[in-house]
Amino acid sequence: MIYHVAKTGNDNNTGSEKNPFLTISKATQTAHSGDTVIVHEGEYRECVSPVFSGDSAYERITYTSADGEKVIIKGSEVIKGWKKEEGTWKVEIDNEFFGEYNPYTTTIDGDWLMSPIDKFLHTGAVYVYDSALKEVADESELLESTWYTEQKDGKTVIYANFGGYDPNQGITEINVRQSCFYPKETGVNYITVRGFEMAHAATPWAPPTADQPGLIGPHWSKGWIIEDNIIHDSRCCGISLGKEISTGHNPAVNFGRKSGYQYQLETVFRAVQAGWCKEKIGSHIVRNNTIYDCGQNGIVGNHGGAFSEIYKNHIYNIGNRQEFFGFEIAGIKLHAAIDTHIHHNVIHDCFWGTWLDWQAQGARLSSNIYFDNIDKDLWLEVTHGPLMVDNNIFASKKNFTNNVQGAAFVNNIFAGTTQYYSVLDRSTPYHFPHSTAVAGCAAMYSGDNRYYNNIFCGKDADGWKAGTDYYNGYSASLKEYLECVHTHGRGDIDIFMREKQPVYINNNCYLDEAQPFDREETNINTKQASNISVTMENGKIHLEIMLPEEFDDLKPYGIKTETLAKPRICELPFENADGTPIEINTDMLGKPYRNTIGPISKLKSGNNKVLIWSAQ
Repeated sequence: MIYHVAKTGNDNNTGSEKNPFLTISKATQTAHSGDTVIVHEGEYRECVSPVFSGDSAYERITYTSADGEKVIIKGSEVIKGWKKEEGTWKVEIDNEFFGEYNPYTTTIDGDWLMSPIDKFLHTGAVYVYDSALKEVADESELLESTWYTEQKDGKTVIYANFGGYDPNQGITEINVRQSCFYPKETGVNYITVRGFEMAHAATPWAPPTADQPGLIGPHWSKGWIIEDNIIHDSRCCGISLGKEISTGHNPAVNFGRKSGYQYQLETVFRAVQAGWCKEKIGSHIVRNNTIYDCGQNGIVGNHGGAFSEIYKNHIYNIGNRQEFFGFEIAGIKLHAAIDTHIHHNVIHDCFWGTWLDWQAQGARLSSNIYFDNIDKDLWLEVTHGPLMVDNNIFASKKNFTNNVQGAAFVNNIFAGTTQYYSVLDRSTPYHFPHSTAVAGCAAMYSGDNRYYNNIFCGKDADGWKAGTDYYNGYSASLKEYLECVHTHGRGDIDIFMREKQPVYINNNCYLDEAQPFDREETNINTKQASNISVTMENGKIHLEIMLPEEFDDLKPYGIKTETLAKPRICELPFENADGTPIEINTDMLGKPYRNTIGPISKLKSGNNKVLIWSAQ
């Protein structure tokens, strides 16, 4: 069946094209597996909460905008009745207006939120023509483009400084709903959401130990497709693929009896006990979305994003306003991204670009473009491999924080610096192959990483390194490493902690002042200036880089399952999510590799200017 929704409709109608429903929410009560809901042009102020599941990936329920029509779903309402008092505008709203969820009494707080800690920030926001004002702690701080809220006599009172703008004359909106498209219940599977603009969600801070609602998300379900949408102005999270509340909700902040690490470890086992497995959770597709102006994440998720594919999304201005800060902010922030493929995304002007935290076993980060991110492009944390990072361009000043083992970095451009350290005080899980079942836990010992066919540029700065010379002193084979370990005699975990794991590094190009690992056998090591830049103009992104004459002579190292050593801890091969052997034989533009290294096959000696992305 095909159901229609239009602003000229009525929820008492049949939902036909001639007699459409008025709300998308009405359609959710009617549409079943195999049905399509077509939404016609207009602005829909509601939270769409699908009720029924599709039966399979091939019998799903599809919610889509009508061809060529602009459909906007908003979690906000237009507010009139503002009164001016000495340069400040004020509006009073009865709390009954908000129903079960009042964003102006709900504060932003939770595990790993570092600032502010006085809980004055709220999940609500104030918008002028879709532009969010900044929340301040009290009325005395009301400078232009700021707002403040308080409770008086059962009313929400909002004060705002609009400058010369009259809020009663234009479009002034406030958040009133937590989400725009999010099931109330878990286990609503096989839903497609396509072609909408969605904005103004009063989403909460979403660490991995808490319930993680987003502006849109599957809410602990399987097989969603979220595609071709414009998603913006979520207070915290845009798209959430994360966990639900039963496995824990901010226990470190709420109880504080244990460390956040310990609570997070418990969350892993609780998730498995609650049914976290490939057959029930994850396997989502998130593609071709534009995501911007969210306070915490463009895409977030603990456990629920496993076995998913995230690609061709444009993500920017995430966490860059710094109204609040914590260690869960990024354009893409995933825990337990098991067998998740993140590729061909453009991520820029975010505080952190992508952060894969804990259990990114079998994940592949491929053919993404990073530039102008505030702190760094990539953070890889406490994962034991196998993890593949290939064909990416990292062009911010700081490229990535690396505290993983068992990863392969292949055919990338690193135009900045890297930070590397071990984590010996946290033992984190690894899994049986292509499964959520936990096979063991281990510390992050340093090393056991592979670097082939990369181009390194830049120079050391602020304790961060350009190149691979921070591995100097590491062994270069598993055999050598074990020989060193066993020189310490008989022991247990202590003898392994005394030695640095082997690294496998060869066939890289080092420009500017970047330096190689001192046991790298084949490379280009020159101080030639790369003059590298990644610029975006008129919806096009170009890479420019100067390469030395020797570049044409450095032939690529073949990257296949059989040429990559198994990670020491998990003892699993580098392979595709379906268990087939992996082979890197195309570049980031989809072209077959020729006899060159780096992410673009047509790079050559001399000056290169390559179009690497164009807005559709």
